Amino acid sequence: MNTQIEHIAAQLMANNRNNKSITSRHPDKSVILQLIKQLQQVLFPEYFETGCSQNRTMKYRLHSLLDEISSELAEQVSLALPFSTHYQSCESEAIKRASDEISLHFLSKLPVVKEYLEADVEAAYSGDPAAFSRSEIIISYPGLYAVMVYRLAHELHLLSVPLIPRIMTEQAHNVTGIDIHPGAVIGKHFFMDHGTGIVIGETTVIGEHVKIYQGVTLGALSTSGGQKLKSVKRHPTICDRVTIYSGASILGGETVIGENAVIGGNAFVIASIPANTKVSIKNPELRYKNGSPSEGKRPNSPEDWFYMI
Repeated sequence: MNTQIEHIAAQLMANNRNNKSITSRHPDKSVILQLIKQLQQVLFPEYFETGCSQNRTMKYRLHSLLDEISSELAEQVSLALPFSTHYQSCESEAIKRASDEISLHFLSKLPVVKEYLEADVEAAYSGDPAAFSRSEIIISYPGLYAVMVYRLAHELHLLSVPLIPRIMTEQAHNVTGIDIHPGAVIGKHFFMDHGTGIVIGETTVIGEHVKIYQGVTLGALSTSGGQKLKSVKRHPTICDRVTIYSGASILGGETVIGENAVIGGNAFVIASIPANTKVSIKNPELRYKNGSPSEGKRPNSPEDWFYMI
């Protein structure tokens, strides 16, 4: 038995394409998930940081939290940077200096991230009649959590930090069912209602005051080119004040959805849509067996049914 196990282990080592990956250190997912919690406390201290009811206490606690985040983030960034070709030949001291600078630069962006998130909270409250309060949105809405994690990860993505941004957004994906690539660009006042099943690809660009519902895909027409498509615009551009209803798919890097457009539920869009346009699929015909529809208003036009929520 021991001989067989040794043989299997030898085969696994021989077949490994990069033995360095087994022994090299890499970012710790558990630490990164803890950083997300701490950053949530910094961005919304009145909701997630207990025992800080007074301003003086809160200010002291935020200072302490930021110190912790700065140190832990710099350590995780130092573990991530060697996975970038730009840093592979750098000495450890150079990586440490770069990591410290990245950590501080990231923290300097938190006030802007908070400003965007406050606008996102307002978008959710004004756009959802089921919202009891802004507090309910901050504490419980999966869409706000997913966009918070995205906005934090996006800042690290802009700083060319490998691995960590994707670890962050995949954690949010796992928790909420909302998949946002950290490379996407999303403007202020963004609201994902319900959220489950939303996919937003890497090169997507979304303007301000955009609202999308569950099951929406902002994706690529094809990824058959594989790595040859890296850095190519593959995903759509969504202009300001667009609403996209549930189950719609909008695909392609050349696809632009113009301002104030409305995309109806289950629509499949692979070409640009002019501003101020409503798009819907034809009303499906329902067949009834051993029964008939109840009396009352029946849908007779796309406007009656395509806002599928």
